[in-house]
Amino acid sequence: MTLLPARRLFYILGFLCSTGLTGFALYLQHALGEDPCPLCIFQRIAMIALGVVFLLASLHDPRQLGVRIYAAGAGVTASVGAAIAARQVWLQHLPPDQVPSCGPGLNYILQANSFFKALAVVLKGSGECATVGWTFWTLSIPEWTLIWFLALGLVGVAQLRNPR
Repeated sequence: MTLLPARRLFYILGFLCSTGLTGFALYLQHALGEDPCPLCIFQRIAMIALGVVFLLASLHDPRQLGVRIYAAGAGVTASVGAAIAARQVWLQHLPPDQVPSCGPGLNYILQANSFFKALAVVLKGSGECATVGWTFWTLSIPEWTLIWFLALGLVGVAQLRNPR
């Protein structure tokens, strides 16, 4: 007898968390005026992708091989999102004199460069990515996002150990 509920429940909960977090980010942007920086936008994309992995897994309700594939998808997607969030957390904790200058907007970066060059420019970060806006319990949005990526990635990978 196992104490863990069926995998499908974890996948649905992972999807609901990802969707809720994305919705909350949109609320912060449109209701509270917290405009996202380029790193924030990439974190949103990673969170949406993680939600899609969880949604597909919940609809599919996989067995052995499928569980491994979805665990890998959740682990990789959450790791990429966590890395982007960690980069922004690092930028936010730099001394003011070491913060990079503000760069052009994401639209310009994407129009002026190839995708991979634009990705490299965005991941370097800029001064706007170092700005701390909304906080909750003294943690900034990227800090919370990092925590959620780690937690959701663990949930996805932990399904390898869930026998049901």
